[in-house]
Amino acid sequence: MADIIRGLSDRALQDRVAQATSLYFLDWSHPVSGMARERSAGDFGYSIEDTVCTGGTGFGLLAQIVAAERGWRRRQEILDRVERLTTFLERADSFDGVFPHFLDGTSGRTLPFMPGDDGGDLVETSFLMLGLLGAAAYFSQDSDLVARIHNLFDNVNWAAHVRQDGAVMWHRQIGRPWAPDALPIQGWNEGMLVFVLGAGSRTYPIPPESYHRSWAATPSFLNGRRYGGTVLPLGPDWGGPLFLSQYPFLGIDPRGLRDKYADYGVQARAHALVNRHHCLINPMNWPGYGSNCWGLTASDDPKGYVAHSPTEDTGVITPTAALGSFPFAPQEAMPVLRYLYEGIGDQIWGEAGFADAFCEAQGWVAESRLAIDQAPIVIALENHRSGLLWGLVSELGVVQRGLRILGFSAPYLAPANA
Repeated sequence: MADIIRGLSDRALQDRVAQATSLYFLDWSHPVSGMARERSAGDFGYSIEDTVCTGGTGFGLLAQIVAAERGWRRRQEILDRVERLTTFLERADSFDGVFPHFLDGTSGRTLPFMPGDDGGDLVETSFLMLGLLGAAAYFSQDSDLVARIHNLFDNVNWAAHVRQDGAVMWHRQIGRPWAPDALPIQGWNEGMLVFVLGAGSRTYPIPPESYHRSWAATPSFLNGRRYGGTVLPLGPDWGGPLFLSQYPFLGIDPRGLRDKYADYGVQARAHALVNRHHCLINPMNWPGYGSNCWGLTASDDPKGYVAHSPTEDTGVITPTAALGSFPFAPQEAMPVLRYLYEGIGDQIWGEAGFADAFCEAQGWVAESRLAIDQAPIVIALENHRSGLLWGLVSELGVVQRGLRILGFSAPYLAPANA
């Protein structure tokens, strides 16, 4: 898979990149748990062999559904992986059903994400549940597995993360008070899924007031400013890292999805175009930037790990940024895909797709691939092509219920009594 084949059609090239990138999960998931390892290389203070990630696992499940659907792997192989993973999660550490950011892939014990952060991570748990519920929908004929996955979801105590003032807290350790500087989940960011799944929960729901009076009431939520001819509805100045508008819509279809704050299909596309516009005007004159090489989001960096964005631009391009924009900006993303593969593939292409990031100015290429970055490439390319994951997730009862409770409308949203 590491060989570069030139002259492929756009569709064939998209498939080749998606299939290769899926190998991160198909061939390098943890052998005991089946969960996704956080990264493939790099010294970040934890074992790359045994440290598995909840969010990357959820996204990785969606990527493996693509592999099954495309025939890259036998459907039974992926089903067996989901069953093993579900069994692991049933005995792994959790905090009122909320899983930590990192687990030991063999023992299921919590691994601290950072000092003091050894409890439940609600955002990462929402990503994990996204993948599990998507797998339950895909393998719906296995009633026992479906029931076990829904039991894991029903055990998530979303309400336990709601502070007295209505803010929903990102992290929580049972019996430990929130620190004065603890961060609520307030928008615009990747945490939107928490509110949709949390509002849709029948066991421990998040009240809709937390969405409207906390998440959406943050000064940085609404934007409305124009950047290079594109109006950005939501988010910080220049939009922030692209993952903010990509992660919420790996499973939930943003096309025609609206509430009183925004049209989310417009938001996802606008964010991609604003990010691209910054790279085209290139105010810091970084070498390599252009219409075939753009995309700033969180990734590895020569200095460690950086949430790259137009306001935090270190000259590092991250492939998942533009490639994760395929469903929203395909004409703008395709030249990037071809350049990364045919133009500089001899530097950044490998057995599990593209390296996490690169910087032409420093002659640097990341030595690692990250679960949280590789999976969105596979998912975005498939949603662009077929809408497979959007169809599975957007039809889920919990997603439909959560969207209705929060006041959304969408073409696919069934009436409340349906």
